[in-house]
Amino acid sequence: MRDRLRVLAEERGTTITQLLEELASRELTRAEREERAAEAARELGIEYSEQVRQAGQDAWAQIRAHQGGAAA
Repeated sequence: MRDRLRVLAEERGTTITQLLEELASRELTRAEREERAAEAARELGIEYSEQVRQAGQDAWAQIRAHQGGAAA
């Protein structure tokens, strides 16, 4: 993993530390994802219920499966 990070950093002309900071700043926390999902539901006029939350999680799991990724 360290070798991969080094290559990625070199390709971007940065350091591994800066690369990790950039990647971490783009990734949302669980709370941030929940907040954005609730906001999107409000904008769509949908009550953000447990059923809607679960349907959203299921949809993203399917998308990740088709992309070959496992990250939540």
